[in-house]
Amino acid sequence: MMDTLLLLALNGLIWGLIIALIALGLSVIFGLLDIINIAHGDFFMVGTVLAWFVLEATGNFWIGFLIVPLICFILGALIQRVVIQPIRGAAALSIVATFGVSLILQEVVRMTFGATPRRILPPVEGTLSLFGIQYDIYRLYAAGFSIAALAAFFLFLNYTKIGTWMRAVRHDRETATAMGIPAKLVYVLTFAVGFALAGFGGVVAAPITTVDFRGGVDLLPVCFIAVIIGGLGNLPGTAAAAILLALMEGIIQSVANPTVARISSLVLMSAVLLLRPQGLFKGFAK
Repeated sequence: MMDTLLLLALNGLIWGLIIALIALGLSVIFGLLDIINIAHGDFFMVGTVLAWFVLEATGNFWIGFLIVPLICFILGALIQRVVIQPIRGAAALSIVATFGVSLILQEVVRMTFGATPRRILPPVEGTLSLFGIQYDIYRLYAAGFSIAALAAFFLFLNYTKIGTWMRAVRHDRETATAMGIPAKLVYVLTFAVGFALAGFGGVVAAPITTVDFRGGVDLLPVCFIAVIIGGLGNLPGTAAAAILLALMEGIIQSVANPTVARISSLVLMSAVLLLRPQGLFKGFAK
């Protein structure tokens, strides 16, 4: 029983780190662009599918860590310019528009990749003795890559010129524009970075999960729950909430089925909305 609990807790923690990457992309898009991005789960799905294509083309899974985020960044910039920019400021239209993007991405992937789910074998095989249990080595690699990507994102946001622009526009768009910050460029880069984060999460998760054109559908609610619990626009809070949710669900699955675990997350979200609507992690620096 203890071994099972530890295994599920570790799986939940590592999956939470991956979810944190994806939820961060959703949160940064909402926080700066006021876009409710229904397509964000499909951004993750595109990352998993591109990882599969890169592996098929090159025979080297690790190349996907470099190529896929770049492709996703370019796709995100194009989507922002073509779809999001014309409706900026209209939250209701953003829901409709990103839902359309979601359907387009799913159908394009279904036509090119196929409707049959596939698996990517872990690029690192074998297990490692960890806390008395044999644990999959690649999952530890996934945790390391996710932590490194999270750290790189926050360093980028706080210590680069573009990151400073993004934070300035997010806090006060009018003043930032008056000071000469190119707001339109920031909008494009923000959406592109959000897509790239989700795509990178897809590459990391591809050997752990199933590669499927519907792979983002189940992931989207978890990301929204993490954003709500962490606090709308609160990036560190969103990351913390994603890890907390996945860890909690992992532990609950040791004594109940996955449906009960997901209901527990929804109950927690409802409690936060009722008792602390500003988010559970308001004290985190934004």
